[in-house]
Amino acid sequence: MTQGKLPVISGTKLIAFLEKIDFINIHQKGSHVRLKHIDGRIVTVPQHSGQSVSKGVLIKVIRDLGLSRDEFIDLYIAVT
Repeated sequence: MTQGKLPVISGTKLIAFLEKIDFINIHQKGSHVRLKHIDGRIVTVPQHSGQSVSKGVLIKVIRDLGLSRDEFIDLYIAVT
């Protein structure tokens, strides 16, 4: 298991990662994209061009995914 810092990820890259792990874009309002997994998990990701997702938002997304920080980092590295 990896013990590391959270990666710096843009909203676009985070959405692409979520789509690779079977999340589907179900709604977009302005710059916020809502994605849903077949098992019912829903996450909302801000997609501001040229900006990375803030650490607090990324932690919220990880919590919504039901993963620990280390599980997220391992999965992100494996998928990307």
